[in-house]
Amino acid sequence: MHLIEEKNVVYTGADNRESFYDITIPENWNRKLIVFVHGYMGFKDWGCWHLTGQFFVDNSYGFVKYNVSHNGGTTSNPIDFPDTEAFSKNSYSKELEDFERVIETLNSRIQSAEALEADDFEIYTIGHSRGGGIVALQSGHPKVAKWASWAGISSIEKRFPSGEALEKWKNETYRYVKNGRTKQDLPHHFDQYLDFEMNRDRLNIQLHCEQNEKPCLILHGRDDTSVLLLEGENLSNWTGTPLVIIDNAQHTFNASHPWDEAKMPAELEETCRQTLLFFES
Repeated sequence: MHLIEEKNVVYTGADNRESFYDITIPENWNRKLIVFVHGYMGFKDWGCWHLTGQFFVDNSYGFVKYNVSHNGGTTSNPIDFPDTEAFSKNSYSKELEDFERVIETLNSRIQSAEALEADDFEIYTIGHSRGGGIVALQSGHPKVAKWASWAGISSIEKRFPSGEALEKWKNETYRYVKNGRTKQDLPHHFDQYLDFEMNRDRLNIQLHCEQNEKPCLILHGRDDTSVLLLEGENLSNWTGTPLVIIDNAQHTFNASHPWDEAKMPAELEETCRQTLLFFES
């Protein structure tokens, strides 16, 4: 039995676009709520993120995972990328706004739930890949008590092309990146880069890490070829926090989509275990 167990609850994100979140709060809730932020071309139901949530719920934590509002999913189909126009208009600023909207929504939801008797609770965040960048940029949020970066990016600027490729993007308005799973060529509007240019300080992960005053965990897979281990080392240096390395782990800690097995990969389970130790320290 859980105090709350709800899936595909609507929240209103950036540009008033509706998206979904899932929330589970166990009967023995410890008044700590983990908010999980997925990565680029990701979604809350990817792979075995549901097993990740179950791991923490089994250890008395509340767990929330949500789709960012412009990830290409819709409330009719939240798993794939049917809305390529929305995807093309996504930006890091929109994802920061999504995070804030989710926190506001959760605060209202929990405060209004009589069964919880939760006048006060803490929010811990976990961000994977691009989501790791988002939780780093939101480390100063007053509701966030601790944060964890799983294979998180250390630079937003380096996600963009440069030189002739950047000029080509500017001239053609759209650039396309193939999704390895769906085989779609997903569009990125040049406004994504303009948003970064207009918000460089707010989107400077190094700056926010150096100013960070919250306990944080920087964790990375040793064999990550999507976000290199060097980026984890950067985050570790900037936050003054030891880097936790998961051996034999690639970018998703050896999980894949779809995931039909009852157990998560050993490397992802070790990632969860290390994160639990951090949250409980």
